[in-house]
Parts: sequence; structure tokens; C-alpha cells
Amino acid sequence: MKIKFCGADRTVTGSQHLLEIYGKKILLDCGMAQGKREEAFQTNRHFIFNPEELHCVILSHAHIDHSGNLPTLNAKGFKGDIYCTTATRDLCAYMLLDSAHIQERDVEYVNKKRIKTNEPLFNPLYTLDDVKSVMGKFKAVSYDKKFLLDGFDENVAVTFIDAGHILGSAQILIEIKENRRSYNFGFSGDVGRSHMPILRDPAFMGNVNYIISESTYGGRVHGNAIDMEKELETAIKEAISRGGKIIVPAFSVGRTQEIVFALSKMFDRKAIPQIPIFVDSPLSTNISVVYKLHHECFDEETAELLVRGVDVFGFSNMTFINSVEDSKALNTFEGSCMIISASGMCEAGRILHHLANNIEDDKNTILIVGFMAPDTLGRRLVESREIENPTVNIFGDKYKVKAKVVVLNSFSAHADKNELLDYFNKFDKNILERIFLVHGDYDQQEAFMQTLQENSFKNIEIPELGTEVEI
Repeated sequence: MKIKFCGADRTVTGSQHLLEIYGKKILLDCGMAQGKREEAFQTNRHFIFNPEELHCVILSHAHIDHSGNLPTLNAKGFKGDIYCTTATRDLCAYMLLDSAHIQERDVEYVNKKRIKTNEPLFNPLYTLDDVKSVMGKFKAVSYDKKFLLDGFDENVAVTFIDAGHILGSAQILIEIKENRRSYNFGFSGDVGRSHMPILRDPAFMGNVNYIISESTYGGRVHGNAIDMEKELETAIKEAISRGGKIIVPAFSVGRTQEIVFALSKMFDRKAIPQIPIFVDSPLSTNISVVYKLHHECFDEETAELLVRGVDVFGFSNMTFINSVEDSKALNTFEGSCMIISASGMCEAGRILHHLANNIEDDKNTILIVGFMAPDTLGRRLVESREIENPTVNIFGDKYKVKAKVVVLNSFSAHADKNELLDYFNKFDKNILERIFLVHGDYDQQEAFMQTLQENSFKNIEIPELGTEVEI
């Protein structure tokens, strides 16, 4: 087997890892790179492999940094199948359409300016038609069900193992018989955390000889997941005491549902005032519907609440906002409220308008509840807490950051350093021959590599983009 590292190498977004087994090429994930606009656009448009040569794609989960470039791959000649869990397929149906819509809208906005200056016009990375085309290539498989890839015999078998990261997220176990030798290869996808709301905890995939693992928080420790609801309660009470709005940039998949779940329990026990909650994201509305279809992914607490008839994804004082007009009306809302809006890293979507309208009012709170990649507006908001008189650019205009920025790391859906170590400690060190760390900023990867070495793990590598390895 050969491995070529084609994305999310010494960085976090754009996950793509190319395997060659029996002369056939398999791509693990096809994510969209995020960060500096022009740089990310060029990275996403140009693959460092030939899409026409791919046999298939095996997809770990639906987050855009893992699935978002599938339509581009398809448009450039990919003809194979895309294997994933059922929930991942259902989520991608909405998420990729939303991604295409955002790109078409953003390009239209940019081209209006370029027409005035006689500059060449941009084309979107992909269109709604590209998404409709690629969705026809999805093949869904349940968790823990060993299956064969079309075109391979029983010498290559694949199993999806629950990763506990978002709905439908999976670790990928590939059992290979090659050159009179049998070995197991693992891909972690994104590893979730134990005791998180809604979803089951990450499962153990079994012993492997080789593994590609994420390392997003390899050098950091989160707040205890068990305390996340209490931390959210404290932040909300403090924000309400100042009489302002609470603006929450949140991923439409996973984070929005987790926040709503926590709020429903807090309102039920009257822990916080019944302020209006607005979920201003058509995608979040659709994703919440998908969540309700996949009880197989839920933990015992969520299952029990559903049996009792509790709507864990909604409550009386919550409103889903779909129309642009209703979204704009929130600008003039008087009093305290919470606005949950996408995108999670503040790079596109309606969250930009809410930030622009609320960031310069010191009564307001910007509540950060997820990972913010470098060179995103979300990361700059996080870093603004350490800067005197900070400013950020939104839609090309400069805004003073007067609103209070609060970061709740306990809401992260990524395992931290200690949780990743717990994940690795389940593997037999005598069987695990090589570890490849991806999907992490380089400082986090180096820190986690040191942690693994201190715990007697060997042969740990941090590949660069384009690195090729033969096993």
C-alpha cells in the first residue's frame, strides 16, 4: 500500500489522504481548505492528484473541511463511488447544496466589483448542478458492518466505526491482505469526546498496524465536557445582566444542535430566563430535521428524553429564521436575545451580518463555542481578547470589537490532548507500527507527538503536503 498526503497536512482544514492498494487509488475524505480567501480558493480548485484516476472515495463525515470539495472532484472527472454512513449521506445532501449556494452568491458579489474595474470575472468553485451530480455517487453503509469496495475482492474490507464527533461521523477501518501478509489500517476521521450531549461516545476500532490520526487539539486540554452546560449557563446569565444580545457563530451540523439541546434542559429546570432564541440558518433548520431521523446515533440520555416525548431540538421560545427579511429584522430587536447563526468560523453566511450589526456595542456578547482555524474571522475574534482596542474586517470594512468575546472550549467536538491519548492507549503498542498525524496546526502536532513518545508510542510522523509513504 502507498499513502500520499494531499490535504490537512500541518494544518487543520482540507482533509484528503490518498491510498493506493492493488494498483487502485482510494481517497479518504475530500475536504475544502479554509483560511485566506485567495489561497484557499486556489488550493480547492487544484488537486495534487488526478481525480480521473480515483477508484472511490471513503468519507469519514459531513463537515465541509472533510466533504466540501467532492463536487469539484466530480466536476474534474471522478467517476467512482463515495462510501459513507447513512447519516453522513443525508447531511451532505443539504451541506453541499448550501456550500454551492454560498459560493455562487459570494462570486456574484465579487464580480459586481470586478466589472466596474474591468478585472477578469470569477467562477464559483462548483455549482448547485455539480452538487446534484455528485450526490448520485453516494453509497451509504451502517456502522459496524464490514463491506467490500466495488471492484475489490475480499482482500480489502472496510468498516465504519462510530467516531462520536458529529452525527454519522466514522472512523475508517480497512483490513488488507497483500503480499502474503494481512494488516489493518485505520483512519481516525475526527475523534469526538466522551460525555458530549446527543451522540454516543467514540468507539474503539480494534487494533491496527497503521493509523492516520487527527491532532487538532493535540497540545491543549478542554474544559470538562460534563461542565459544558454549567459554563454555558454562566455565560448566558452574565450576558443577560448587561442587557445585550448574545451572538453565537455555530456550525449548522452538531454545534447548533448541541447548544439547543443544552438550552432546552436549562429552560426546563428554569436555570436561565426565557429569552428569545433565534436560529438564523436555513441549513441548521434542515440539519435538525436530519438529526431527528437518526436515532441510531444517539446516546442513552437523548434516547430516554425522546421516549418521554421531549423535543430536544426545540422549545417554545425558539424560532427558526429562514427568510432574509426575518433575518434582517433581528437587527432592530430590542432587549436580550440569543442569535445562533452559521458559519461556524465566521467566514460566510448570515453570521457576518449579525457580527457587523452587533460587534461595536459593549452590551453585546460574542460567544465562541467551536474551533476557529487560522486566518479566519473567528480566530481573529478569539485573538482580539489579547489585544488592546482590537478591530476586525467584515465585508471589507473595519469594525471595533467592543462586544465581549467569550470562548467556551468545553463545547469542542474534537478530542483534546488527554482524550486523544486515551484514544491511543486502547491500541496495542506491539501491533501499532506507524502513526501519521494530520489535521492539526504544526505546533499542536509536535506537542501531541511528544505526548505519544512519552507514553512509549513509536514511529510517529507528521507528513507535509505531498509526502508519499510506502507500506
